[in-house]
Amino acid sequence: MPHTRRRSPPVSEDPVIVNLCPTGMVPRRATVPHVPVTPAQIAADVARCVDAGASMVHLHARGDDEAPTWRRERFEEIVAAVVDRAPEVIIVVTTSGRDWQDVDRRAESLDVHEAARPEMASLTLGSMNFPTGPSVNAPETIAALASRMRDRGIVPELEIFDVGMANVLGHLRKTAVLADPTYVNILWGSRGTADLSAINIAAVLAALPAGSTWAFAGIGRFQLRANTMAMALGGHVRVGLEDNPYEEWAGRTPATNPRLVERVVKIGRALGREPASAARAREIIGLPVPHDRARPEPAVVSR
Repeated sequence: MPHTRRRSPPVSEDPVIVNLCPTGMVPRRATVPHVPVTPAQIAADVARCVDAGASMVHLHARGDDEAPTWRRERFEEIVAAVVDRAPEVIIVVTTSGRDWQDVDRRAESLDVHEAARPEMASLTLGSMNFPTGPSVNAPETIAALASRMRDRGIVPELEIFDVGMANVLGHLRKTAVLADPTYVNILWGSRGTADLSAINIAAVLAALPAGSTWAFAGIGRFQLRANTMAMALGGHVRVGLEDNPYEEWAGRTPATNPRLVERVVKIGRALGREPASAARAREIIGLPVPHDRARPEPAVVSR
């Protein structure tokens, strides 16, 4: 009889969590025309992206002049607007140290009390240089922010830019500064941090604690490559205008958040991975269902 070669199963047929980063701290509408900056603009973009397959949103706040702000009141406006338009989405707020380093200002976003408290908050596990300046995250600052999140029942959205930060994660878990659940965004391609390469991917993934839920983000032209590699390897994705202003880099075609989400969802489906609903994403990460938003979600229809 002729030898019949068995077909290997796909790496993963699990749903993929699509984490939307719509705004960030750097893009301005003069150069990134579709970046949302007001609470209404952010909420409208989030709603469209949830319809396209996003299940969580990583929120930054901007003032009326488009400059980043740490003020709780602005975060409250944004969260209230987002929850009104997309009540099921997982809310993540930033505690970025890119423009300010003191813990009190960085932690203002954790005290949002209108509409719904954030379920998660970003926590960068080390300092680094971006092209426009440093992001400073001293060990004592990381521990203080982690403590404030724990006190408020907020799960860290851990940000890793190189293998050293993955090693820090392991240390923080051993010393009980961090505990489960562990959700990690690994960001590739920023100048001054790890580039997107097989050897770097292997090193960082090998250094993560067992049971971590991880996602890839790519800066600029690396976004699509990083997202595709993550889905092929069984991970999840972060996508949006915070990280990448262009839909097509060769011609510098301006992107929109919904188009970026639609593209990554299409690729995920081609790889056999449907976008996770917010309820399924909470199960994958290990988040409790918020009591004020616990209600059945519409079924995701396969296309």
